[in-house]
Amino acid sequence: MKRAKSWALLLVAVLMVASLAACGGNKNSSSGNNSTTPPATTTDSQGTNDTKESAEPVELTFWSLGTTNYEDLAKEYTKEHPNVTFKFQNTSDQTAHHNNLTTALSAGSGAPDIFMLEIAFMERFIGAQDKFYNLNDLGAKDIAGNYLDWKWKQATSKDGSFQLGLPTDIGPTVAYFRTDLAEKAGLPTDPDGFSAAIDTWDKFAAVGKDFKAKTGKPFSDLTDLVYNGVRDQSPDQIYFNKEDGSFIGDTNPQVKKAYDFTVKGIQEGWIGNWQLWSPEWQKAVNDGEFGVMLGPAWMAGTIRNAPESSGKWAIAQLPEGAGNWGGSFLTLPKEGKHSKEAYEFISWLVNKENQLKSFKTSGLFPSVPAVYTEPAFTEEKDEFFSGQVISEAYAKSAERVKPVYYGPLHDQADKLIKDALKNVLEKKADPQKEWDSAIKQIKTLVDRS
Repeated sequence: MKRAKSWALLLVAVLMVASLAACGGNKNSSSGNNSTTPPATTTDSQGTNDTKESAEPVELTFWSLGTTNYEDLAKEYTKEHPNVTFKFQNTSDQTAHHNNLTTALSAGSGAPDIFMLEIAFMERFIGAQDKFYNLNDLGAKDIAGNYLDWKWKQATSKDGSFQLGLPTDIGPTVAYFRTDLAEKAGLPTDPDGFSAAIDTWDKFAAVGKDFKAKTGKPFSDLTDLVYNGVRDQSPDQIYFNKEDGSFIGDTNPQVKKAYDFTVKGIQEGWIGNWQLWSPEWQKAVNDGEFGVMLGPAWMAGTIRNAPESSGKWAIAQLPEGAGNWGGSFLTLPKEGKHSKEAYEFISWLVNKENQLKSFKTSGLFPSVPAVYTEPAFTEEKDEFFSGQVISEAYAKSAERVKPVYYGPLHDQADKLIKDALKNVLEKKADPQKEWDSAIKQIKTLVDRS
């Protein structure tokens, strides 16, 4: 659910985000009402405990991020557990959100009972095990199998003994494409056919070059998203070694493949010269100025902001695999005095039934694969996306994602590479010199950290 501008724009309407989203923005805050009458609770498949609740009133503070339905679900929970109430603090500013927790943990006071942690900030906190409850000690091991394995492992320590958070949403990446422009270029307009036409990156490039020749428009919108699409298929790790944290971006063949592939698109003219989130890019989305956008599930919210393009979009699969951009976890800082009650709530909040509710009402794409076969998930056609059952397209991508290690300096390293690509695009700079310069800057950054 990727959120600093990129993750702040979560899914709107059916899919209106972050993570980190994550993937992934919103602005509400509220608090629940206190009550004291406790009912009994029973065990369900997602991990609530079979215990009698204490009649003692418990107020849980919850720092949430982005657009969610968690406040409404918390009210439902309080109806069944009247002694448990909630005080929410919500923001769409993911940087401030995580910085506030860092400050509270450093000061030893002010942290909430429940903290929503975006995946982009995971490396900042995963090593601070003395500051968080180990959810394995509270029952998390018993429900691990309910979630996508790669998603669960994102919040697991290297030795597997410590579980920092329970999974919320994810941001599986897909290829959004304009069916009207595909038809003009002689390409299939159905999702399966279009997916087959671009099912390798070499075929994607060939289609892109032909598309530009036939339509006069770029095939893909911008360098960052093309680079992300290839980069995120790197096995196990991207810029940093998952074992010792050392920089490996200069020797990881998938990183260089992503860079060279994007350079190819620039030089052949099938990648557009727009900047992500700019007004000009938003206008291009609306006006049909390019054929394909490679992005996560929550990007549909941005596309829906272009109402004139309704019915002209569909969703295909990325070539050669998938990736994930955004998504969050629910964690329990140790300052909280009610770990048992907090865990019982969060394990209920992200169970199968409630993840389906969160998807339907807030567009948080589920990390519980059992949701993907529910009729309420699979039967709804989306007329904005040419009548396609888009949930199935996202689910297919989600099940292709592989676990990947990012490292604490991922974003900084990534920006330097993308700055190099920007220079190639806008200044016609030499690609090899730009690559060498970016790698040198990253190594200097690592040495100083």
